[in-house]
Amino acid sequence: MFVNSTGGDLVDIDGVDPAGGEWRHKAFVPAPLAGDMPALSQTTFMAVAEARAALAALDSTARRLPNPTLLRMPALRREAQSTSALEGTYAPLADVLVADDEEPSSADLVEILNYVNAANHGFAWMTDGRPLTVSFVGDLQGILMRGTPLESDSGHPRDTQVVIGRRDDLDPRRAPIHNARFVPSPPGPSLEQGLRDLVGWMQDDHLGRIDPVVAAAMSHYQFETLHPFRDGNGRIGRLMIVLHLQGLGVLSEPTLTVSPWFEARRATYYERLLGVSTTGDWDAFVRFFAQGLQQAADSTQAEMLALVDVQAELREVVRASKLRAEKALALVDLAIANPSFTVRKVEADLGVSYGRANAMVGQLVELGVLDVVDASAYKRRFYAPRVLHVLTSRTGA
Repeated sequence: MFVNSTGGDLVDIDGVDPAGGEWRHKAFVPAPLAGDMPALSQTTFMAVAEARAALAALDSTARRLPNPTLLRMPALRREAQSTSALEGTYAPLADVLVADDEEPSSADLVEILNYVNAANHGFAWMTDGRPLTVSFVGDLQGILMRGTPLESDSGHPRDTQVVIGRRDDLDPRRAPIHNARFVPSPPGPSLEQGLRDLVGWMQDDHLGRIDPVVAAAMSHYQFETLHPFRDGNGRIGRLMIVLHLQGLGVLSEPTLTVSPWFEARRATYYERLLGVSTTGDWDAFVRFFAQGLQQAADSTQAEMLALVDVQAELREVVRASKLRAEKALALVDLAIANPSFTVRKVEADLGVSYGRANAMVGQLVELGVLDVVDASAYKRRFYAPRVLHVLTSRTGA
């Protein structure tokens, strides 16, 4: 399959499988990224230009909003659900949106909400203007693995061999590595150097030589091909797309949700990544990646504007009622920014007494602005049905 040797090297690896005994195989070690763009077709250049335009429109919309950070958390929970689903960790979107982030009800929700925490850490890091480092990337993966069986072996490059995917056309009795779809770099100094090289490349100034969309595509391919951690590589890799674009100045507000589009096309996504390694087909991968960013930016912008409309509608419902307090309007904003919340959060965020917070929530429930997630739960959580409708009606198209 590997007919283009310029993209990297096949190296010998060996080990022992508990069931299949000793094995020998090959792993693929990608070459360091070049300082110039790969050869791209006119069609791909057009896709890249369309992606840049869509990202600029999204960022322009975010800049015009009075408080774009209000819309970050709803988008982030959707991204968390979708990027986790790509890796086989699934929970219904509605469940993710209304989940208790302090007491997740399942192991899957733990991992999904860990992604939210990792992303928030990453966004804050980039907003502060701090550089990408290997330790920072390790911290992201460590946050993602908190509360999971791999927590103690996370936060640093892996020290074991991993494999990606499974080919169903091979003998199931053989060692799993022989049936793998792809075998990434073996652990050790070469893998660690590859990760350092990638982080350094992402920090370099490629202005005038590599378009930011192409740079994001190249770094994403390299990270996924290195597969530097025991678990979470896909999720961290897709998060780093947004962090890279944020670092390049393409996005000022990291509301972009890329994973729904890739999730809807996961087979093609994996094939395009593999195609770069096996045949050096950067053109097909960059075009696919750019189309994904363009569609993701358009979809995120539409969701952002829909949430702004809902915010205006719900504020008008409050204004038309007997409620006159500005705190009631602030509670609407809180419901936009937080897909679900408790009275305690209202108390803390709005700076009111628990009794006042509870009364306001009850009044907005009577107005139909809010509803309770589970009326029988000991710790009741509330949400805005109109907000949930906007978030769950969006597709990965």
